Amino acid sequence: MNLSDTLTLEQKVYGMFILGYEEENPKANADFMRALSSGLGGVIFFTRNITDKEKFRDAIAIIKNNSTSTPFLSIDQEGGRVERTLNLYGGSHYLSARAAAKKGEEFVKQQTQWISEELKYLGLNMNFAPVLDVDTNPDNPVIADRSFSGDADEVIKFGKIVIDTYKQNGIITVGKHFPGHGDTNVDSHIDMPVLDLSMEELEKVHIKPFKALSGVLPAIMAAHIHYMAFDTEKIPASVSKNVLNYLRKSLGFEGVIISDDMVMGGIKRFSAFEACKRGIIAGTNMFIYRNADENTLALIEQIIKAVKNGEIPLERIDESINLILKLKKVYKT
Repeated sequence: MNLSDTLTLEQKVYGMFILGYEEENPKANADFMRALSSGLGGVIFFTRNITDKEKFRDAIAIIKNNSTSTPFLSIDQEGGRVERTLNLYGGSHYLSARAAAKKGEEFVKQQTQWISEELKYLGLNMNFAPVLDVDTNPDNPVIADRSFSGDADEVIKFGKIVIDTYKQNGIITVGKHFPGHGDTNVDSHIDMPVLDLSMEELEKVHIKPFKALSGVLPAIMAAHIHYMAFDTEKIPASVSKNVLNYLRKSLGFEGVIISDDMVMGGIKRFSAFEACKRGIIAGTNMFIYRNADENTLALIEQIIKAVKNGEIPLERIDESINLILKLKKVYKT
């Protein structure tokens, strides 16, 4: 018997989405609350949601009390430029991955422990970290010091420390951005970068950390980047069958594959429905949308309809939701 056998199709499809909300109080967003009651798979929080620790803990309690499933409660808390608790401290509270790595292995472990303890206190159980990109392009506008190093072996060393420390604290890690965002010169938030590296170069440098750590990572985030070594069609890795099959079959990854935020410029060449349909068929298990609104809920309903009429295979939905539920069971979320 599969873990999903007791779920309706609606609950299964809603369970494949991680949504955010703009307000401080989740109850102020009727669409978000509706998604929660429909089986929403996860919630992503941003700086706008976290203005006071106790108010935020109250928001987490509201979410838990109104969820029909137990959602992932997620955040991008890397340290440095990407930190969602800025309002609590009036600025960055932790060092970037690069700055932490320069202080050595013990410091990286200690900082990860501090972040773990804060996330647990706030009530969160998933962090979109570590960044496993190898920073090889000095003109990269988005990675830079978010990466531990320009050396793949250093990224592996520090990435493993971060993953292990979060795991010891019951925090689910999501390694990003597969198959590597470190050599781009375009920010995928704005447009889709195109990476013209050979497969040999990708495997030697950029894929290397993901390959080394795929056995210990519970989840991996796929990038909105076109890799010419994988696809002649201009599509991002996040919805590429070739990229995601490689992750599963060549790297043996058995965890949950999550898209980067689906409102980013790197995925905008497709309509929301087309992007999700391609992603589901390719093997993406969960999709992030930063704002729960009527358009996002209409998209989810459109996907449910497409499964019912056979446009999207039900077995793909079942594969995804079973992986998601398996991960939730392991981490007792």
